Amino acid sequence: MNTDHGLIRDLAHITDGADKMTALRARLAAAADRDGILDIAYRIIDSPVGPLLVAATDRGLVRVAYAREDHDAVLQQLAEKISPRILRAPARLDTVARELDEYFDGSRHTFDIALDWRLSQGFRSTVLHHLPEIDYGHTASYATVAKLAGNPKAVRAVGSACATNPLPVVVPCHRVIRSDGAMGGYLGGVEAKRTLLALEAAA
Repeated sequence: MNTDHGLIRDLAHITDGADKMTALRARLAAAADRDGILDIAYRIIDSPVGPLLVAATDRGLVRVAYAREDHDAVLQQLAEKISPRILRAPARLDTVARELDEYFDGSRHTFDIALDWRLSQGFRSTVLHHLPEIDYGHTASYATVAKLAGNPKAVRAVGSACATNPLPVVVPCHRVIRSDGAMGGYLGGVEAKRTLLALEAAA
């Protein structure tokens, strides 16, 4: 019985420590935001396609990353490409989390959040800007997207743009499939692509 009591005390101590750490992170994030030294805020959200890292700057959502992309590596890339002043600040991404939750439960078909496009350049950026033109619940071939982007011969470049999309789910590269109806590749994995398409079809 004493052992059980000791275990309960240990668990309570661990929980209390976790709560204090969460509170400390929140205070640090608030202070960094107030002092203008927080350039990138991020949080991890649960989803039907696994945990997603979402990160935002003062311009808008800049990154959505699947677990298979390695969240630590993604944060390192953000530090190198944008700014090392990154902090886990969930409150800054409440609107992003809410819109993603609504998307995953089928009640949201388009996103209203501001986007920071700086991680995509040139023709890749042009391609990504056209992807929201593919309606919710529909798909388009790589060739069709190449035409939308103004270069019908650039089918492979469209595939490259989709494979390096820094804002998957929100910028719907999962709706781009091969001309023969096959899934094609997807940075979140083919199963994630199937899940997103099935979710939209069901809604």
